[in-house]
Amino acid sequence: MRAAVTGVTGYVGGRLVPELLRAGFEVRALARHPERLAGREWVHDVETVSADAADLGQIRAALEGADVAYYLVHSLGTGSTFEARDRRTALTFAQAAREAGVGRIVYLGGMFPDVPEGTLSRHLASRKEVGEILLASGVPTTVLQAAVILGSGSASFEMMRYLTERLPAMTTPRWVDNRIQPIAVRDVLRYLVGSATMPPDVSRAFDVGGPDVLTYRDMMQRYAKVAGLPRRAIVSVPVLTPRLSSLWVGLVTPVPSGIARPLVESLQHEVVCREHDIARYVPDPPEGLVGFDRAVALALERVHDGEVTTRWSSASVPGAPSDPLPSDPDWAGGSLYVDERRTVVDAPRDVLWRVVEEIGGQGGWYSWSLAWRVRGLLDRAVGGPGLRRGRRDERHLRVDDELDWWRVEAIEPGRRLLLRAEMRLPGLAWLELRVDEAAAELPDATDPAAPGPSPEDASGPGRTYFAQRALFYPHGLAGQLYWWAVKPFHGVVFGGMQRNVAAAAERAARAGETFQGRARP
Repeated sequence: MRAAVTGVTGYVGGRLVPELLRAGFEVRALARHPERLAGREWVHDVETVSADAADLGQIRAALEGADVAYYLVHSLGTGSTFEARDRRTALTFAQAAREAGVGRIVYLGGMFPDVPEGTLSRHLASRKEVGEILLASGVPTTVLQAAVILGSGSASFEMMRYLTERLPAMTTPRWVDNRIQPIAVRDVLRYLVGSATMPPDVSRAFDVGGPDVLTYRDMMQRYAKVAGLPRRAIVSVPVLTPRLSSLWVGLVTPVPSGIARPLVESLQHEVVCREHDIARYVPDPPEGLVGFDRAVALALERVHDGEVTTRWSSASVPGAPSDPLPSDPDWAGGSLYVDERRTVVDAPRDVLWRVVEEIGGQGGWYSWSLAWRVRGLLDRAVGGPGLRRGRRDERHLRVDDELDWWRVEAIEPGRRLLLRAEMRLPGLAWLELRVDEAAAELPDATDPAAPGPSPEDASGPGRTYFAQRALFYPHGLAGQLYWWAVKPFHGVVFGGMQRNVAAAAERAARAGETFQGRARP
């Protein structure tokens, strides 16, 4: 069977593809920017297609010949108009699947309770509407409705994990005593794969959940027990609104308040499976569904071993990633501010590159750490990611990896790393780090007066040329004012980063290290 999968750069989609391959499917991975799949272990085993799920012509062509199409697209945390965007995209996908002759649509939605019309949270109401649109498409459709998904890197799991680990005592909203039926991500993936082969006359929604029904309070206490933490003191109060709760979650956990809010709003409802009919078509495994404690233990094992393959932040922040880079052929021009610095490093190229590739995350940015922390807190206060997203892998980067408030836009191993800012800014920003064996290999500086050595300075064995560029494209007057307000700090922040990266590489080279650890100045 041929499976077409949308959302492959996201949390579930990125994990579903290898499961489908293991089950013997031919997989077509659909993405607006297929180049962002570079570095995935499975990318050479699938057919990659450039397609926007909201573009009828593109998505219809991409779905031609597919036996099953997985719809894993939603607009969680993308502003006040996400319902309309989700509705339009679902309608477009449904029409495209019907016209392309797709055999089945499979959609992963949210579980919702039986409540009066208009009382569901906006997030759950939108997920419910998308499921209804796909069921009305004329194509046999499976809608899987899940509550909290437990797995390393999922937004729901990370929110619970960091709240529990960082707060031995906490005041919480009343919804902590609502009942929830969480499900392990491996059971979600098993249901998704198994749904592809349902009989053609089956077109309906299924509630899917694990074997445990718990309150959120129970979930935090049981997480603490599995993680070896003392029992948490949890006091619920009636005054914490979803907005206040999401702001608090945004400050305490890596999940930005813009994503935390729909999750928090959904937790106001009791979400417990009303049926288990899915077992007729995708039988439970002989050992049974994965329970809460086992799911947490498996997730923590992956976190500790550094084997988190996808994360909630795997999907790019909407808006900026679709804008052209200054180096793109379709760059429209305009004001582009550049801070460029160059230096010669007395270290081999491979040693310097290892320092560059391990930048960010737990190890920091080789610069004035207080300035980075303050800027990260300000970003989180306005709903941005701040510094708490960290990095997927502490030693290696790939295209589309999140790196604190940056995302890897491009990487040439051993030579070039380009990061795009996803913090809240009145404009677009990039940070480019280049490593070369001679200054002549690097492009000329945008600013002829930019500090740096001459090409002759970079000659000689064991010497490497390190260039660093910060670029900012302002939006309107606010963007102009922002650049000139932060420019006085560039010498400390970017200058310090330039010097300290070079110093760390030189120390590693002198010591003959393989740079297994992160030597910081």
